[in-house]
Amino acid sequence: MYAFTYQTQPSRVVFGLDSVERLPEEVERLAAMRALIRHSPHCAETARALGARLGGQLAGMHEGAAAHVPIEVAAAAREAARELNADCCVAIGGGSTIGLAKAIALEIPMSIIAAPTTYAGSEMTPIWGLTQRGEKRTGRDIAVLPRVVIYDPRLTLGVPPHVAGPSGVNALAHCVEALYAPDTNPIVALMAAEGIRALADALPRVAASPHDLEARSDALYGAWLGGASLGAVSMGLHHKLCHVLGGRFNLPHAETHAIILPHVIHYNREAAPHAMRQIADALGTSEAARGAFDLSVTLGAPTALRDIGMRAHDLDMAAEFAVLTPYANPAPVTRAGIRRLLDDAFYGRLPGSTGGS
Repeated sequence: MYAFTYQTQPSRVVFGLDSVERLPEEVERLAAMRALIRHSPHCAETARALGARLGGQLAGMHEGAAAHVPIEVAAAAREAARELNADCCVAIGGGSTIGLAKAIALEIPMSIIAAPTTYAGSEMTPIWGLTQRGEKRTGRDIAVLPRVVIYDPRLTLGVPPHVAGPSGVNALAHCVEALYAPDTNPIVALMAAEGIRALADALPRVAASPHDLEARSDALYGAWLGGASLGAVSMGLHHKLCHVLGGRFNLPHAETHAIILPHVIHYNREAAPHAMRQIADALGTSEAARGAFDLSVTLGAPTALRDIGMRAHDLDMAAEFAVLTPYANPAPVTRAGIRRLLDDAFYGRLPGSTGGS
């Protein structure tokens, strides 16, 4: 017998090839008068063209963001938005650019229009993150949820496979945690399983044929489902670990997700057997953690924390921070268990190859 709560997020999704050309009408639909465009460096040409089309609705344009949204970067972006009297922020770029737009909207009332260029899916969540003095804080606020998300596969063509792959595994991690979150429900489970399936199918095609627009469209579809799934439920151990490793040790966001995910799946294997079967089925494999690990290998994503800047002598500290105010998780979060998980992830071992949780 079903018993659950499901709340839909009030986002409008515009999906399709060249859909970014509809930006002016989406700004008008929001009744915005002064749109600030924030964009990643590789989107500069697209941003300039769209800014010209906005005409008098354009308040200004700014380039640049930073991973994990340092509080100093957020403060400068907020000040710029105030000076321009912006009432809408158009974010064209990856997760850092969209995260910075969220940081602005967290303090200054304005609508966000997101046009993602990677496959993380964060544009579909009301989750914000800010890093200060080595600690990444996150929270939920409907004010930071983009009002409109424009998914245009052509925007992702400038993202090389070595970036696209890990960013898609980030979205896949959203799907995984949504399947065993304490507040999951049948609707979220359907979206999450379909998101895993779509990403597992599309990401290797993007890696093999970077100019395949159909593959990139399918990857964006999976990213959308991943973000929408995570936006409806609580985050778990995987995101806690990635926030610690990113905020405290400045590890790259997407690559950290790709490395940690198989080990967290293995950690939770006994505590969430139904979710494990759903993950494995969606990945087209017999074992969930191995399937996630093999996908990262196929994509050429890093599999070891030591390869992205983590130092062995920091693993103990990382384990300590990870067990402080832990997120909800199917398996008990213990310092010893997390330390073993991090050791396996540090050396890039196959999940479960050393035994234990």
